[in-house]
Amino acid sequence: MRIRVRLFARQRELAGTREIALDLPAGATIADAWTALAAQVPAVAAGRPFVRFARNGDYAPATAPLEDGDEIACIPPISGGAGDEAEAGEDAVADDPVIRRLELRADPFPASLARELADAVATPADGAVVIFEGRTRSTPGTPAPGEEAEAARHAGRAVESLEYEALDSLVRRTWEAIADEVADRFGVRRLAIVHRTGDVPLGEASIIVVAAAPHREAAFAAARHAMNETKARVPIWKAERFADGHVWIGQPARTAGPEEHER
Repeated sequence: MRIRVRLFARQRELAGTREIALDLPAGATIADAWTALAAQVPAVAAGRPFVRFARNGDYAPATAPLEDGDEIACIPPISGGAGDEAEAGEDAVADDPVIRRLELRADPFPASLARELADAVATPADGAVVIFEGRTRSTPGTPAPGEEAEAARHAGRAVESLEYEALDSLVRRTWEAIADEVADRFGVRRLAIVHRTGDVPLGEASIIVVAAAPHREAAFAAARHAMNETKARVPIWKAERFADGHVWIGQPARTAGPEEHER
């Protein structure tokens, strides 16, 4: 059978390509696909302890079997790392409307976007709207595993810009799961998450999270959970760019919610 392997961030750079086709025997697993990939591109082999996998747009264990035509995404450490938080919330009201805006955008955010999102998701029943805006900064973050030497080369320098890339289909699916968690835990059914892709200059917003709820405690908790879980689980990669190079940032992705900690 033939499968397609997609590569991102540092792995993409090591392989020199975004996709590799592999011919595997019937009954092969994701682990077998990785072994074949590493034989073809030895430079990626050292990263295996930090790699997670998705099969046809869903996170999957390395033991998952493959079928002809499958697409495997090899997911290196993502931009935020495996954050963890959980807070108790109030129960959702049965007739409370569900409103969601979950988007990736390649273009710069207009200055009015946060207000537009708040107006789009909030209802007359909502007495609280919490808006979080994450902006690019000049101070470097924690390098992804394997990027330590490159980070050391840029030590003491200011970040000049950031670049984001994403696995679109799994980003959207994971956001939907996070939004379901927000509704179950905090009774908050109105949520927006919008994230940039591509180059983002310093000082510009790279993510906006908006949570609307009748009461402020639930809205704050929902926005925090949505942001933390986006950083921990959503396959978005961030490179910090310097004058003469770049460093990929992050930690291995958490493939499920904070209670399960699946690897």
